[in-house]
Amino acid sequence: MSETILIIEDDPSLLMGLTMNLRREGYRVRTANDGHRGLAELERERPDLVVLDLNLPGVDGLEILRRIRVDDALLPVVVLTALGSEQDKIRGLDLGANDYVTKPFSIAELQARVRATLRVAQALQTEVVEVLRAGVIELEPETHVVRVEGREVDLKPREVELLRFFLLRPERVLSREQILAGVWGRDYVGTERTVDNFVSSLRQKLGEEVTRRHLTTVWGVGYRFVP
Repeated sequence: MSETILIIEDDPSLLMGLTMNLRREGYRVRTANDGHRGLAELERERPDLVVLDLNLPGVDGLEILRRIRVDDALLPVVVLTALGSEQDKIRGLDLGANDYVTKPFSIAELQARVRATLRVAQALQTEVVEVLRAGVIELEPETHVVRVEGREVDLKPREVELLRFFLLRPERVLSREQILAGVWGRDYVGTERTVDNFVSSLRQKLGEEVTRRHLTTVWGVGYRFVP
């Protein structure tokens, strides 16, 4: 199946040109012409790559990029910056953009950046699928096998997803709301107490010493995973 690219761009002619040319390359293309619609599209379905203009009405591109990285450490993002906006380019890369293209640019250049970014992202995702490691903890996402010091640990599917969520976001302070949305989904009807209960169960199964080292409580906020 062809990759899906979400373009968030408010310039109608540029949006149309990018859409036509990327579709001609064989990609599925979805579009949004302001920040609010861009966020709605991201919630509706995860794309394989985002082309993101930083200067957007409604919600600016830097805020969208920040929210993407809170929820998804691996989603590749190519940002579009205006000529001379060096600071925006630096802030975008600091927030986790994979690459950038400065306006005005050629469609061919953007297509090349998209292809290169997707290749790197696919290689990283292949590596992640094989095994995730942090200290003595190992998780095989493909099989849901979890080991601590080589010993297999029996976790429920949701506990595996919770552990995977932490492993992919090392050192980040994650609120209960973010964890609930990332592991259970934004449409899940439940309370933040659900997160606490599952974290408690995960700690028991992984072992007190291991979780004391890796999974810390940030009082009044949520949790942080220290690799």
